[in-house]
Amino acid sequence: MLIAGFPAGAWGTNCYLVAPAAGEECVIIDPGHQAAPGVEETLRKHRLKPVAVVLTHGHLDHVASVVPVCGAHGVPAWIHPEDRFMMNDPEKGLGRSIGMPLLGELTVGEPDDVRELTDGAKLRLAGLEFSVAHAPGHTRGSVTFRMPEIADVPSVLFSGDLLFAGSIGRTDLPGGSMDDMLESLARVVLPLDDSTVVLPGHNEHTTIGQERATNPYLRQVAAGQGASEAPRRGM
Repeated sequence: MLIAGFPAGAWGTNCYLVAPAAGEECVIIDPGHQAAPGVEETLRKHRLKPVAVVLTHGHLDHVASVVPVCGAHGVPAWIHPEDRFMMNDPEKGLGRSIGMPLLGELTVGEPDDVRELTDGAKLRLAGLEFSVAHAPGHTRGSVTFRMPEIADVPSVLFSGDLLFAGSIGRTDLPGGSMDDMLESLARVVLPLDDSTVVLPGHNEHTTIGQERATNPYLRQVAAGQGASEAPRRGM
């Protein structure tokens, strides 16, 4: 399996391209702010053909390049219905203006083909399977995508802004909820095997085992305690 990722844009959001191998079809996850050039470079480098874009949530830093990427390759975008409105009006997801210079660099709106994600769905794309879990807390429509263990390749969780290495996503923006975040961590994250590799929306990768042992938020959830106030950095 091939997973190629890179941080993009003003918020360093991780965009991932996933394929069975080089030279095959691929899925693009979270092409955010200024991600389009990196997507095209990665496609060329690995000789990949995209068949879909899938989105962990609707915040600007994860969806800002969806229109140009989908348009260039004629592929659909998948998003949870509760976050779909942010594609057309990103400022509603932030509760504040993002600033005209930055807004001027964006193509706001929906691609021609938008499909909606549901909890528990199995997406079979590019010869791969992605299990969708609705995981509200950072936004109402946040989801994760999990790929099963295959031969000697461990299971992979694309966690979006639900879980980071050593931290979790902020919950103080519109649609965020600390109660929902705790429930999502308990329901979606804690049952996973320690060997599961976590590829988050920001910063470095980790594993469920590492986070179960060291992440203060996840440890508190596992102990049945209310977690501390969520971080207030990033988007």
